[in-house]
Amino acid sequence: MNCVPGAARVGARSPVASRASHAGDVTAGKMQFAARLARRVGPPSCNAMRRANAVASAPPLAAIHPAAWRGLAGTVNLFNRSRMTPPKVATSAVSTEEAETTTEPEPIKLMTSDESEELLKIRHTAAHICAMATQKLFPDAKCTIGPWIDRGFYYDFDYKPGFSEQDLKKIKKQMIKIINKDYPLRREEVSREEATRRIKELNEPYKLEILDAIKTEPITIYHIGEEGDENAWWDLCAGPHVKSTKKIHPKAIDLEAVAGAYWRGDETKPMLQRIYGTAWGSPEELVAYNEFKAEAARRDHRKIGKELNLFSIQQEEVGGGLVFWHPKGALMRNIIENFWKDIHMARGYDLLYTPHVGKLDLWKTSGHADFYAENMYKPMDVEDETYQLKPMNCPFHVAVYKDGYFSYRDLPIRWAEMGTVYRYERSGTMHGLFRVRGFTQDDAHIFCLPDQIADEIKGVLDLTEDILSTFGFTEFEVNLSTKPEKSVGGPEIWDKAEGALKEALAVKGWDYEVDEGGGAFYGPKIDIKILDAIGRKWQCSTVQLDFNLPERFELTYIDEENSKRRPIMIHRAIFGSLERFYGILTENYAGAFPLWIAPTQVRLLPVTDAVTPYVEETVARMKAAGVRVDVTSKERLAKLVRNAEKQKVPVMCVVGEQEAKDGTLAVRTYADGDVGVITVDEVIARLEAANAGKLEKF
Repeated sequence: MNCVPGAARVGARSPVASRASHAGDVTAGKMQFAARLARRVGPPSCNAMRRANAVASAPPLAAIHPAAWRGLAGTVNLFNRSRMTPPKVATSAVSTEEAETTTEPEPIKLMTSDESEELLKIRHTAAHICAMATQKLFPDAKCTIGPWIDRGFYYDFDYKPGFSEQDLKKIKKQMIKIINKDYPLRREEVSREEATRRIKELNEPYKLEILDAIKTEPITIYHIGEEGDENAWWDLCAGPHVKSTKKIHPKAIDLEAVAGAYWRGDETKPMLQRIYGTAWGSPEELVAYNEFKAEAARRDHRKIGKELNLFSIQQEEVGGGLVFWHPKGALMRNIIENFWKDIHMARGYDLLYTPHVGKLDLWKTSGHADFYAENMYKPMDVEDETYQLKPMNCPFHVAVYKDGYFSYRDLPIRWAEMGTVYRYERSGTMHGLFRVRGFTQDDAHIFCLPDQIADEIKGVLDLTEDILSTFGFTEFEVNLSTKPEKSVGGPEIWDKAEGALKEALAVKGWDYEVDEGGGAFYGPKIDIKILDAIGRKWQCSTVQLDFNLPERFELTYIDEENSKRRPIMIHRAIFGSLERFYGILTENYAGAFPLWIAPTQVRLLPVTDAVTPYVEETVARMKAAGVRVDVTSKERLAKLVRNAEKQKVPVMCVVGEQEAKDGTLAVRTYADGDVGVITVDEVIARLEAANAGKLEKF
């Protein structure tokens, strides 16, 4: 097994105070489940993350994308704070003494391998045990690689018949037998020649390729079993592992899924069978993890998008990875885009619109044609010239800069664009809105003087916090990546740039971790992950300094001495991509969107045709006030309310003859249930206030 971990990456949560709750949409029917799980889990772990660069991805569970699990925080909060509270516990039969001695159970933290050295060892060893068990049951299966991942492990096998669900059950049963044998794990160092001999003896061709890729010596091997035991099993490995198989609880492991994976991720190489598993320190942790998965599956944006008719990806008819925004989803997108544009212009940005294609020469100058070619679509010939679908917006913004003439007095220049880009993604990697082939980046580029870097970065961080918190994301994990071994730009500008980033973070008062040497070759950067309602971490915002493109495109400004100088270029995105952010937003709120961005804010439910004129008048007044309202009728009231609840309409207003007579509405909200009878004037005023204040609830 090639399991040598690479350099560590770390991150720490920001202490930004929460100012908005995350709607969780836990229905009353699931109240007991939510209460039980809430007692199990505690506050998210703030441990710094040790990110191994071993190849890792998450299991293709029915509704959970790998990116979600890679970013999952330590614990869970399934309560919709705006909708429900934990069930009250009857205490009348409990004495005062009993109440005083009763204590809540310790919360369970669902920690990643990066956060727990012990869990990393357990998962790493479980991967070896999985391979050992598989080869005992299926001797023809050839081993390849099997690293630990955030909350488990996987192992790839070359086994042409493939593994069934029944096979996974057999393998798990065999794993438990191995665990209960209490085999020791032994580390051995051998020469390259000896490792080659042993691998050939076992007829493991993939291990020979892995061995060739290991450049250090001696070669390390880990054995499961005593020396000389004919049942022992070994693998190429650098560790770490637990001391014996009995250190793994047999009821704290599970095999979750099997999927296809190309060897080395190369479509020209053999298709392998990847077995995904999970391993924990106790059975209770495994139970909490399974409950967490079920909640995450309930929030799957693909399922919710279909149920609420928000968007579709029509693979068969049109092609994979291409998003169709349906009327409700398109309306929400328009609201989000307008908010984004308005706040940018208020913060001193100008808007750009640039083409979707450009001459290939542009991408050669930028370097994308050389370094990013595998993610770009093939060029197209147009009238004896070669054009390219744009994978990035940056070179086009550079082209706009080159079309002007700037002095130091004109800087900083801030340009922003909701620019659609196109990137090639393999069919096996695409997933809902999280990974698509055409998407819209909320791109912006700042051209500034070296002395302006700190202020501009601070402005970007302020804007990022204001935008994300408006959508209910108020907890962040921040990473600062510094100069790598190979880089462009002199040490003086790197020191100045890194110092400016640190200064801006210090002014914000944000905790952050430094990834030494983890920056791009063209500049240092800040990455920001957001924490969602159930504790998952999502990479969204990036602030990247660039010393490369100004040099490649020979960008200049005129300084105080009338000399030409290179500007500093800052790339930044806050959502990352609009499609991905919309998917995150959908899962965060489980489709019960904040009132200000809900596609339908109010639904009127008339109970008799006699109130039709009053309903029509009310609809007209609401629309004139900018409220998104519709009307449904011709059904029993209970069904009308139930259908509105299914569609997660934030505000429902029942209209009967008495309401029409009094100029009122009987208001019910998705978040809080029945609110009471309120005048139309007050309802409209509260809805206007929600839109103006970007409020989550009525």
